[in-house]
Amino acid sequence: MRRVPVGGSGVSVTRLGFGAAQLGNLYRATSDADARGAVDAAWDAGIRYFDTAPHYGLGLSERRLGAALAHRPRDEYVVSTKVGRVLEPTPVDAHRRDPDLFDVAATHRRVWDFSRDGVLRSIEDSLGRTGLDRVDIVYLHDPDDHRGEAFDQALPALVELRDQGVVRAVGAGMNQSAMLADLVRTGAVDVVMCAGRFTLLDQTALADLLPAAVTHGTSVVVAGVYNSGLLARDVPPDDATFDYAPAPAALLERTRRIAAVCAEHGVTLPQAAHAYARTHPAVVSTVVGLRDPQQVRAAVDREAPVPPELWPALARAGLLDPAAVPTAV
Repeated sequence: MRRVPVGGSGVSVTRLGFGAAQLGNLYRATSDADARGAVDAAWDAGIRYFDTAPHYGLGLSERRLGAALAHRPRDEYVVSTKVGRVLEPTPVDAHRRDPDLFDVAATHRRVWDFSRDGVLRSIEDSLGRTGLDRVDIVYLHDPDDHRGEAFDQALPALVELRDQGVVRAVGAGMNQSAMLADLVRTGAVDVVMCAGRFTLLDQTALADLLPAAVTHGTSVVVAGVYNSGLLARDVPPDDATFDYAPAPAALLERTRRIAAVCAEHGVTLPQAAHAYARTHPAVVSTVVGLRDPQQVRAAVDREAPVPPELWPALARAGLLDPAAVPTAV
């Protein structure tokens, strides 16, 4: 699988990345066997970029990913993790379930911390959980409500660690594009992860983040290509979700019309979702959440190219803003 350089960092990522939130039991439990099998299947398919975070299953994702990669040649793969949520032990709540989307015991609680000390502690803890000797990319994780601390303390701390060679590339990962664009404009970040804002259904990032990334030579990793589920099946079901909530009826109908146009061009809706996310020159990789070997194989199959005439066809049908039609693929 082709690898693409990340900014000027010297890191390169595969065009398809492994999103490891599901290894942290996102929404439902994943067995240890499925988690290990997913990483092994991804490796066999040529995937060499793996993304995780302390937030995912209160560290379970990091532990499982590190264990699954432990016997692999370290220089052959790239791992990214995130800072901003420090995990504090809560033994009195260990009999409860985590209240934040993950099917794990509430053995810890997440504490927002974008201070310099919080960044250093978070990275040290992540290295301990993964068992890795280094993390290649570190993102600020969802700093939406912590802008001052993120810009004034966390980002300079990451830059310092990059300058020292402790990490190789730094950036931020968010579900919005405006603040990511502001971070790019600082000139300090190598890469940002934008979730859900450059998809077949939402091209918000075209107005701010993506032009800024081109100007500053910053790479963009696109996550959330399915907008949490609405674009994940050939024909969206009635209970499909959009941005982690039930999809509105009008958006569900629009998505089904997009699927019909895709079918006319011999393309499935998920295949088009993968392809569209990589049509912008600033995008170096798409990260897809993967739970088991079957999901890995499905994601790899969806990497097949699509006919370039699909995008203008969607625009003619009123299903894609003409300004969002790629000029080149």
